[in-house]
Parts: sequence; structure tokens; C-alpha cells
Amino acid sequence: MTVRIEDLLRELSPQVLGILVRRFGDFDLAEDSVQEALLAAATQWQGDGLPENPRGWLIQVAQRRMADSVRAEVARRRRETTIFEREVPVEPVARDDTLDLYFLCCHPDLPPAGAVALTLRAVGGLSTAEIAAAFLIPEATMGQRISRAKKRLAESDRPFADGAHDSARVGAVLQVLYVIFTEGHTSTSGAGLRRADLSAEAIRLTRTLLSLLPENTEVASLLALMLLTDARRAARSGPHGELIPLTEQDRSRWDRPQITEGLRLLTATLSAGLTGVYQLQAAIAGVHADAARAEDTDWARILLLYNMIERLYPNPMVTLNRAVATAMVHGPAAGLAVADTVAEPLSRSHRLAAVRGHLHEMAGEQAAAVVEYHRAAEHTASAPERDYLLLRAAHLRAVTGNDS
Repeated sequence: MTVRIEDLLRELSPQVLGILVRRFGDFDLAEDSVQEALLAAATQWQGDGLPENPRGWLIQVAQRRMADSVRAEVARRRRETTIFEREVPVEPVARDDTLDLYFLCCHPDLPPAGAVALTLRAVGGLSTAEIAAAFLIPEATMGQRISRAKKRLAESDRPFADGAHDSARVGAVLQVLYVIFTEGHTSTSGAGLRRADLSAEAIRLTRTLLSLLPENTEVASLLALMLLTDARRAARSGPHGELIPLTEQDRSRWDRPQITEGLRLLTATLSAGLTGVYQLQAAIAGVHADAARAEDTDWARILLLYNMIERLYPNPMVTLNRAVATAMVHGPAAGLAVADTVAEPLSRSHRLAAVRGHLHEMAGEQAAAVVEYHRAAEHTASAPERDYLLLRAAHLRAVTGNDS
């Protein structure tokens, strides 16, 4: 029962928040009231059982909390009248309140970075630390960015503009969905390698968005990328939760129907050309999916695609991925030279050291690889990744007979 309640509350939280923000327009107050309602539900439902309409129960309790908060401050009585006398529109039965909240947070009045951060925090359920890690900035800086976005959204006189027909807004939603999927696919912290709830929800919402925008090639490409990447989930970890790298995975465990769907979606986008960032990344995932064995991977094609991404959408993590592809085509020394070009912007990320360790190992430079693997292990908050890196270092020390 406990697990069921926790899962249900996690699912309902963004839906209830979306309804209250759309209905009353106060993001901060709605968010606080929903959190109080969730706490009350977690306590009461455990003993009394689930109500007949859990979402309606949460909405009612959260609205009551909102009313109490407003009434508690005399200075806000004018606001109370405006909020609680506002006509409430009839809710369409099939409305996806979670996706609505994504579009609300990705408002055109917000700077893109603030919109993405706010959505990840309020709707995606990621912690400020997880969001900061995804964007390679300090947690305090990310916290300030989220606070500023909330304030600006509260001051907007047009919070409910039609997001589905605003290309910039759609782009921000896609970025949010991709970050949430990525955090679910490989968690930046914790004991588990992945968070299935996050990756599954990102895929679900991207499917919903594609049903609204069936001609949008980047929406289709993002869904293809998610499906092709998620298809490897069963082969990514061993019986004890240990990380298994791509080159060592049992590819018979990959989800072939999911790969077929992903490739079909990707192929359908190609008539418009190969230019979108998600389209290009999906194409790379497709190259991996097409290889029956790791040694059959067309790394020259992957390198070409990374060169295209970096030229169109420069990003340090793209460059780091290009470094790996470069090493597979031109040798580890060439890959290390590329990795060195992003040493400064990726100084806070463990992934740079992990890639350096891998490339030094490819070059037969075991001592240097051990140093980099240890450096990467010290800077990751993910237990499976840390264990894998330390095991690689221990293996190399054993091979070389160096126990230092």
C-alpha cells in the first residue's frame, strides 16, 4: 500500500498543480498548497485507505490550503477576491494537465534557461541539485534562477498563452523532457543506475505532445531518441545493479520492437533533411541500434553526425562525445586531444575524467587511466557509476601488477 500511495502521489502531483495554477494563476501559492495536500494524503490515506477520487481529494484539500493562506494576510484580501471569484472554466475530460503545466512553465516571458529550470523543478520533480548537475552550474545559482522564474511568471499578465503553437515554447518543453528522460535513464545521484518513473513519464508526455503536433519533426525525433535509448535498459545493468557499458552489453536483451518503432519515427522525419538536434542524436542512437555487435558499430558515421551537431548546436558535452567517436575512428590520442578542448567548461563534471580514463586505457596507458578513473569516481554522486569506475581502476592495477 505504501509503495502504491507514493507512486500515485508522484503521478498526481503535477496534474493537481497544473489545474490549480491554471485556475487561480498563483504559481508559488499553488505549489506550496499542493505540497501540503500531498503530505496530508500520505498521512491520512495510509490509515484510512484511498479516497474514491484521489485527484479530486488533492484538489479540494490544496484549494482549501490556498484559501487559508490568502485569508491569513489582510494585505492580500484584494488578491483573495480576484482569485476566488474568478470564473473557473470547464475542464475538458481528456485534458493532460501535466503537459499543460509544462507549457505554462515554459512561458515566453521567461528566459529559456529559467523556463527549463522551473519546469524541471515544479513538474519534473528533479531536485535543484540534480538540475544544477545537468546544466553544469552551482546549486545556489540554479536555486536563484528558479526563484527568479517563479517571480516573473507570477507577474506575467498572459500566463496562459497557447504554448503548443509557439515554436520557442515547444523547444523549451522538448529540452525539459529530454533532461528528465536523461536523468531517468542515468541518474546523477543515488544507489540506482536509473529512475524508471522519470524516463517512462518523459516518453509518455513526448508521445502526447506528438499527438498534438504530428508534423513537428523535432518532437518525433525526440521520441525516437528516447525509444532507441530506452530500448537498451534491460542490458545496461547486471544482476546486482552494476553498470554494464554499451560495448559489453548483451544486445539480445535490447527491446527490438521499441527499436523498430524508434527507427520508424526517425525515418519519417528524414524527408525534411537531417538538421534538428534531436534528429541528429536519434540518428546516432539508430547507428548503435543497427549494430548486431559492438565491433560492427559504424563509428565513422557517428563521428560525422557528432561533427554536424557540434557545428549546428555547440555544447561541451557534445564535444566530449565527439572525442570518444574520434578515438574510435582515429585513435585514442586524437580523442584525448579533443577532450582537452573542453577541460575548463567540464571541470565540474565527472564525465570528462571518465572519458579520459577510457581513452588512456585504449592507448595502453594504464597508470594514467587509473588516475582518471579515480578522479571521476570521486566526483560522481551515482553509486553504480562510482562502483564501475573503481572496478575499472582495480582491474587495470591488477593487470599491471601495480597495487599503489
